[in-house]
Amino acid sequence: MMAKKPPKPAPRRIFQERLKITALPLYFEGFLLVKRSEHQEYKQYWTELRGTTLFFYNDKKSTIYVDKLDIIDLTCLNEQNSTDKNCAKFTLVLPKEEVQLKTENTESGEEWRGFILTITELSVPQHVSLLPGQVIRLHEVLEREKKRRIETERLPNTSLEEEREPIEDYVDVLNPMPACFYAVSRKEATEMLEKNPSLGNMILRPGSDSRNFSITIRQEIDMPRIKHYKVMSAGKNYTIELEKPVTLPNLFSVIDYFMKETRGNLRPFIYSTDENLGQEPIIEGQREKIKKNLCIA
Repeated sequence: MMAKKPPKPAPRRIFQERLKITALPLYFEGFLLVKRSEHQEYKQYWTELRGTTLFFYNDKKSTIYVDKLDIIDLTCLNEQNSTDKNCAKFTLVLPKEEVQLKTENTESGEEWRGFILTITELSVPQHVSLLPGQVIRLHEVLEREKKRRIETERLPNTSLEEEREPIEDYVDVLNPMPACFYAVSRKEATEMLEKNPSLGNMILRPGSDSRNFSITIRQEIDMPRIKHYKVMSAGKNYTIELEKPVTLPNLFSVIDYFMKETRGNLRPFIYSTDENLGQEPIIEGQREKIKKNLCIA
């Protein structure tokens, strides 16, 4: 098999933004044609395999994913016969859906199969045709994923010594916040969205009672509109106060819900240090303030 140059990764700034949003290690990336159960046709995405999740982007330079697919419960990966000898087709069989994938060539198809099977089965498959260097990468990814899962399982089991640490450290480690969270008021969030529309149009912020949360969004339909939604803490879950309330397991899922329901039209507001906005001291100060003042129920 001829070695094919891997696709060039996204620029470092974009990689860092994606890492901040997903909070998962990147194992493999490239273009994929994807057809999910609700779609009739394949759609091409720049796709990243992070942890056991596939994140789909409209293009290589997008920082916000438009969809994602958790494949940790993969039942099997079925190869399909393709009339095009220059591409590979296979189906991911999951408990609730089957997702069809198609690659631009057979070489990348073997790589995708190799990486997907490695992180879902936690073993390097023997029946993929890869070069020695690619197999070494699979073994490296396997060790990283095993280590990640062990660390994830240990996370809730804090020792007595850890429990005595300051509350701000506890919040940072055990309750990571979405990247679009800022300890700002309703007015400040509105101003941030209006002044910097290129950075996103959705902010998560503390609620007025400092126990719950609010989502502030800016949408441009016939004219720019600002809306606010309450996100109430309900035990270990969070409920978005809509006409039909939606309860989700964490704040990351809350952000995902708004993104999916608007088909990616709502994007998390991510402050970029590459932009000279004159706001960094304020925002960083606000992030410090949240560690001391915000009580997460």
